[in-house]
Amino acid sequence: MPDPGMAGNGPASDSPPPAQASLEIRGQLERVTYANEENGYSVFRIAVQDCPDLVTAVGYSPARMVGEELELSGKWVNHPKFGQQFQFSSCRSLVPSTVEGIKRYLGSGLIKGVGPRMAARIVAKFGEGTLDILDESPDDLLDVKGVSVKLLDSIKQSWQTQKDVRSVMIFLQSNGISPNFAAKIFAEYGAETIQIVKEDPYRLAADIFGIGFLSADKVALNMGIEPSSPMRIDAGVRYVMSELTGEGHIYASRETLEARSSVLLGVERSLAGEAITRAVAAQMLAEEEIYPDDAKGPVDAIYLPAYYVAECKSARMLAELMRYDAVTAFSELADETPRIDAEQAADAVRERMNIDLAENQLDALKKALRSKALIITGGPGTGKTTLIKVIINILEIRGMRILLAAPTGRAAKRMSEATGWEARTIHRMLEYSGRTGFARTPDNQLECDLLIVDEASMVDSLLMFHLLRALPSTAKLILVGDVHQLPSVGAGNVLKDLIASGVMPVAKLNEIYRQARKSSIIVNAHRVNSGLQPVEPKGEELRDFYFVQIEDPERCVEMILNLVRNRIPARFGLDPMEDIQVLTPMHKGTLGSSNLNAVLQSALNPSAGASVERGGRVFKTGDKVMQIRNDYDKDVYNGDIGFVVSVDSEAGLMSVDIDGRRIQYEAIDLDDLVHAYAVSIHKSQGSEYPAVVIPVHTQHYVLLQRNLLYTGITRGKELVVIVGTKRAVAIAVQNDDTKRRCTYLGERLRRIINENGPPRPGKA
Repeated sequence: MPDPGMAGNGPASDSPPPAQASLEIRGQLERVTYANEENGYSVFRIAVQDCPDLVTAVGYSPARMVGEELELSGKWVNHPKFGQQFQFSSCRSLVPSTVEGIKRYLGSGLIKGVGPRMAARIVAKFGEGTLDILDESPDDLLDVKGVSVKLLDSIKQSWQTQKDVRSVMIFLQSNGISPNFAAKIFAEYGAETIQIVKEDPYRLAADIFGIGFLSADKVALNMGIEPSSPMRIDAGVRYVMSELTGEGHIYASRETLEARSSVLLGVERSLAGEAITRAVAAQMLAEEEIYPDDAKGPVDAIYLPAYYVAECKSARMLAELMRYDAVTAFSELADETPRIDAEQAADAVRERMNIDLAENQLDALKKALRSKALIITGGPGTGKTTLIKVIINILEIRGMRILLAAPTGRAAKRMSEATGWEARTIHRMLEYSGRTGFARTPDNQLECDLLIVDEASMVDSLLMFHLLRALPSTAKLILVGDVHQLPSVGAGNVLKDLIASGVMPVAKLNEIYRQARKSSIIVNAHRVNSGLQPVEPKGEELRDFYFVQIEDPERCVEMILNLVRNRIPARFGLDPMEDIQVLTPMHKGTLGSSNLNAVLQSALNPSAGASVERGGRVFKTGDKVMQIRNDYDKDVYNGDIGFVVSVDSEAGLMSVDIDGRRIQYEAIDLDDLVHAYAVSIHKSQGSEYPAVVIPVHTQHYVLLQRNLLYTGITRGKELVVIVGTKRAVAIAVQNDDTKRRCTYLGERLRRIINENGPPRPGKA
């Protein structure tokens, strides 16, 4: 935690009263000097009546918005460096009463169509009576320049909603929830908000994106719920299981779940164990004794129900799929189509497509033609895409209906460009809607005879389950991916598990194409994957891989900026915004994405035009941004990158171009966007960029892993530049001990195949 005194701009005013045991102050929030998103520790500068200077207030608080009226309870303390500060123990938000507070309040995005400029005009007209006008005679707003009848109707509707929200806000803020989430909570629960939260405050964590268990727990404890309450411990256990799932695990041992829950909640392990038992009995958790290959004995595994169903049924559906051999499947479809001779097909492809398959590609083609389900895996330059094109060409001629899919829009676009065949995201192919879920189900399956899924390492457990449910048992499934890349962002490790099962056919492509050997990017990716240091090519011709040795993190930042803005564009003719992507292992720190985004935004998009602010981030026209949460209504997904094309500061609206589509964002939606001048390597999966710049420094020590560096390098098509220290690169290359995800898919599939035999087909 930083020194609380960092807030002070010099010593605080002498005007506050001497230190007291406990008291209350009220004032308008003028500036948030510091806010720790992890623990809520904040430093505020507040205008307090009768104090000539701003007061520095320090304490723990949810996120606050400039312009709020705050009521703080606490005491004055004398900081040795910055003088007197108000150390608060509670912080409650009130409806603002001053002209400036009302202006900021109205312009914060709470009312649709009213941004900071429109709010300023309204308050200039009505002053301190603005809120009364909105309550009692809103038609008077027509006297304000820019307020049309249409906008007035929108303001009326929004304000009526806000009247209901305000009581909710006061209730929630008095219990530690920020106004940023008030509208979201009200949208979810409506007029029943206060009743629902009083009955079970832990529902907030389950129902409201952005509110975690810790925030809900503060509300509950403020409301008087006992720390040992079964309601609290039950919610805490489910939260810990969700956290473990968020770390990629499909299950947790009962022992692990008990221990982590006990530490989080500060209660005896026995109470956590009782809560797990209650949750299993109520079917809020699932429990099974399993026998993982790497365990010495049985493990009492605990699952979130959706993941338990996904893992069990995915294993069974894959076993059902493999039950049919290729001849049986084809004969059901196409009048006893004979088995395809792979070598004859390869000869035909050589003549028709001018493609000469290598030996391991020919072996993979044979497996693809005779197997009902197949995994094709290999690193960059090993010919995965070429093999896909050959398979499509051979089977299309024989009348097979073929579908291509990938986990992300960018990966699907790359697949389409590489194969010349339409590819869609898995969600679009399965016709997903945020309101109704997947339209493609066992009762409405995909109309295909062959489904090829690229970038399969990115497919998590739940998505694979829904994909298999929608796949006809008569169809072939080919999963294509690089098992050495980072695993899926979502829980599970599907591709690796299926390969490790030993029962699903696998074609491994490990020979680098002759043409690909000319690429230092591909050569170095394979070196890293083999545990060897990357090397810079000799000479100046065809140089596509560089390492810049810099020890000091601040100088690394300067070099990254120089590379992106000047050196790479001048040398390679690439556009800094469109073609060059900075990829970093982490979010925090000097070389984290947050700081790099701030530096790069200032340098690459310095315009001082229209802007909107949300969560401490300022978005401007021309900004490069990334969606960080799936939004099925907008049809945009976690990891999608776009550019801000227009900003309406008055209404707090923004338009973003994502893959040629203009997506509209209201103020409340901006929580789903971050700047994308620099993104994490995890977020870059499934994408390729003409050039990537990757900081690799010992500052990233905890995240320096081989598969992370390998994934980052393989994102670059034409140029990769690593900036940092050779020691950090060596640490990453040598660290192949990646954290194991607790999954059981591979073992389940093997047990079904080997012990019980493939089951008869049936719906899942």
